[in-house]
Amino acid sequence: MSKLDRLDALLDARDLRSVWFARPNDFAWLTGGNNVIDREGDVGVAAAGYDGEVLRVITNNIEAPRLRDEELPDEVPVTEYDWYEKSLTERVTEVAKTPAGADFDVPDFESVDASSLRQPLTPEDIDTYRALGQETAAAVEAICRELEPEDTEREVASAVRGALDSRGIETPVALVGGSERAQKYRHYTPDDSKVGEYALVSVTAERAGLHASLTRTVAFDPPEWLESRSRAAARVEATALTATQRVGMEGGTGSEVFSEIRSAYEQVGHEGEWKNHHQGGAAGYAGREWIATPTTDADVRLPMAFAWNPTVQGAKSEDTVLVTEKGMEILTETGNWPTEAVSAVGGDGAIPRPTVLQS
Repeated sequence: MSKLDRLDALLDARDLRSVWFARPNDFAWLTGGNNVIDREGDVGVAAAGYDGEVLRVITNNIEAPRLRDEELPDEVPVTEYDWYEKSLTERVTEVAKTPAGADFDVPDFESVDASSLRQPLTPEDIDTYRALGQETAAAVEAICRELEPEDTEREVASAVRGALDSRGIETPVALVGGSERAQKYRHYTPDDSKVGEYALVSVTAERAGLHASLTRTVAFDPPEWLESRSRAAARVEATALTATQRVGMEGGTGSEVFSEIRSAYEQVGHEGEWKNHHQGGAAGYAGREWIATPTTDADVRLPMAFAWNPTVQGAKSEDTVLVTEKGMEILTETGNWPTEAVSAVGGDGAIPRPTVLQS
């Protein structure tokens, strides 16, 4: 089903005449363009609307030329208004066919949560995702190969952001944990601590609205347990991926995958570790479209990207993987990082997972 087909179904189901999207991830999903100027805002500078016939964009006269020239397909008309006369919300209210819905606050409009519309991925989404995943992994791995024990976490994070920015990729999340802080915290926001014996580098990157997440581990003089804990986390991740495909084909929910994850932790000798950090979930036009919990009722829909991120104290395994009914494709893979085949707990076959890079 195409994106406009999904919007047609939404209009019919909720008896609406138009629907409007101004949140950056929804705008990007629908138009392929970027409506962000201020990263701190929840709503962008333009709104995309659909009335069952025409997809159009409304923005102010400051942004209209750039959106026409650089962000939007030629077939998407842009209506502009003078920035000093009214707000985006006011202009949408004036032109929208009503009753209407929106993903941002518009008086008398129904609220629309677009996450379900963004799932599953379309073929065009998947093509864009492949390029994002490969470029993100290449940038992160290149920085990781240059790490030294005396580097600070903040220096590494800055280098990662710079490498991604040079590729036109934003970095909503850049975590770097050296050997001391990676053992203490699951979200190792970088500070001036030195990397030391080893480092975990975890990134969520975004381009064209899509998000790719991965973690890489580099070791210089690692603790003796690092390899075994990394492998345990990788087995939990492999179990999550295998369960995701099965549950998706059966029409199940995220809680069913989570049940397999919790069991896998017990089987690899780390019962209860799941309580110390979220395990990830579906990825796409958000870092996580949903996060699996014991009660998650979100449907596992295929084809879809998934970023599972199990941790065992001081170790983590994470990549963004396209899961379809026919198989799996690791999107954040370059072929230039050491891997090993890791089997799911209680499952057949194996999935290549990154190992610790000994530097």
